[in-house]
Amino acid sequence: MSSLKFEAAVTEILPRSRNVKSFRFKRPEGFDFKAGQYIVVTIAVQGEDVSKPFSLSSSPTEEGHIEFTKKLTGHVFSNALDSLEVGDVMMISGPYGKMSFEGEHERIALLSGGIGITPMRSICKYCTDMGLDTDVILICSDRSEEDMVFQAELDEMICQNHGLHVFQTLTRASDAWKGTRGRINAAIIENKVPDYRDREFFICGPPAMLGSMLEMLHSIGVDDKKIKKESLTGY
Repeated sequence: MSSLKFEAAVTEILPRSRNVKSFRFKRPEGFDFKAGQYIVVTIAVQGEDVSKPFSLSSSPTEEGHIEFTKKLTGHVFSNALDSLEVGDVMMISGPYGKMSFEGEHERIALLSGGIGITPMRSICKYCTDMGLDTDVILICSDRSEEDMVFQAELDEMICQNHGLHVFQTLTRASDAWKGTRGRINAAIIENKVPDYRDREFFICGPPAMLGSMLEMLHSIGVDDKKIKKESLTGY
């Protein structure tokens, strides 16, 4: 699958949470990608072109558009992106990345930290739209209820896909939160993914979290060959 480089105008900007937005573009002819892959986005920042990688939150099954999703951090690049309006143009290249899924495994587990949920949304949507028999367990870790992204979409997918199971854990949940608390750890994996030794793992999040999740999976006996990962270094 070869990569393309093309100019694209923003067609839609979707607020996802208090500080997360999705940016959509018309999907160009010939742009083929696998669920879980990423693109490189180039925009002008203070008069200079700056490039950053972003996982595609859209699925290959969504033929009308491609989409990436960004947490707005207040940094210079983030502010420039946040100031974009529908019709503004940016340069996009891709797709890239080996943390992808096309239905090659019967059982998978997706672990995401924060905005690392973006490629997982792509994979879940792909499995649902394609009607795959894949058994998918997604565990998302966020700070609070206000930081949860794609929850309504995931709830809709669960209704359509009986093989999709989604669990949320929060590190700074309100007193009203009835779900799991804390970061993703071995106890959560053993509870929510009892057959974890038989699954392929996909993990995505900030570098520190990625490292801790890898260490945790190794500690409970998950072979490194069964783990695909994507770091959010450039995000």
